[in-house]
Amino acid sequence: MKLPRHAALTSVVLAGALALTACGSDDNTGDATSSADSGSAVSGTLNGEGSSAQKNAIEEASSSFGDANPDAKVNYNPTGSGAGIKQFNAKQVDWAGSDSALKTEAVDGVVEADAAKERCGGNEAWNLPMVAGPIAIAYNLPSVSKLILTPAVAGQVFLGTIKKWNDPAIAAINPGVTLPATNISVFFRSDESGTTENLQKYLVGSAPDVWKDKPSKVWPGKVGEGKSKSDGVSEGVKSTEGGVTYVEWSYARDNKLGIAQIDNGGGATELTGATAGAAVAAASIAGTGNDLRLKLDYATKTPGVYPIVLVTYEVVCSKGLDAQKTTLLKAFLKHLADPATQTSLEAIGYAPLPAEIQTKVAAAVDAIS
Repeated sequence: MKLPRHAALTSVVLAGALALTACGSDDNTGDATSSADSGSAVSGTLNGEGSSAQKNAIEEASSSFGDANPDAKVNYNPTGSGAGIKQFNAKQVDWAGSDSALKTEAVDGVVEADAAKERCGGNEAWNLPMVAGPIAIAYNLPSVSKLILTPAVAGQVFLGTIKKWNDPAIAAINPGVTLPATNISVFFRSDESGTTENLQKYLVGSAPDVWKDKPSKVWPGKVGEGKSKSDGVSEGVKSTEGGVTYVEWSYARDNKLGIAQIDNGGGATELTGATAGAAVAAASIAGTGNDLRLKLDYATKTPGVYPIVLVTYEVVCSKGLDAQKTTLLKAFLKHLADPATQTSLEAIGYAPLPAEIQTKVAAAVDAIS
């Protein structure tokens, strides 16, 4: 009998954790199951909130972390990036998950980075990239197994200026494909979402003549139907022939939705862990010190690079939590960033962080005090 997805992957992750434990006598710094300071199992409760894009990854990592630390519990509430940062800044959770780094400019009168620094007792809050979540343009067309979209055409689809799937603009980039005359039904996130913001960053970066709105966590489109969280938009497309949305790869796969190949100018590129990982590997670090916010090249024309990628961050206090919370948080973050955990996450639709970024993240986690 086939195991459920979470059960099957938990076995894989646990096997990786056990393998690391077996090698732990050689290098305790790489043991993601141990305390950040003593090498012993940790205990206590950790609460995080935010990005639904990383929900499945956090659940899997939390499960294997709990297997190795039975007295530790990690809770994560996937309310969306905007809500997670607000809760973190209000001291309601120990860390936030966000699909975008903390804003350094005022939005609605609030500078997220400044509010986070105040929450951390005057200490800097760091953006630590932990989970790379490719964004799929997911669709429901039972008769179409392969669909190619360019940035300009994708932008027109989401704006509603292209209304049917057999529109000449779509047909021109899909030669030999019989496209149905089905109406296009757009589904977008109704809640504040880093996924929404990252898709717009891609469209602005790669099709600025089409997408003119400034990227925001709030969807600016005038057509379509809003649904809450990644589960909501996925279910909307799954139940609507002709539906289309932007959603994390793991949700598109779980719901067996079609996933468009993207042609940025270097040829149509299928979404895989390798092609999405290539986009993350090409990113530059825009932050300073241990603030590891990344800058992605959304307009890349490099063949074999899938360009619509978001990096989800764990937003943490560099200092400011009590000693027990700090120890527990560091231990969990080490586990999440560990190469074995990162590799295992590809099975559920995430791209492992490149080795050079993993190394920088590990050093930042060590520096939390």
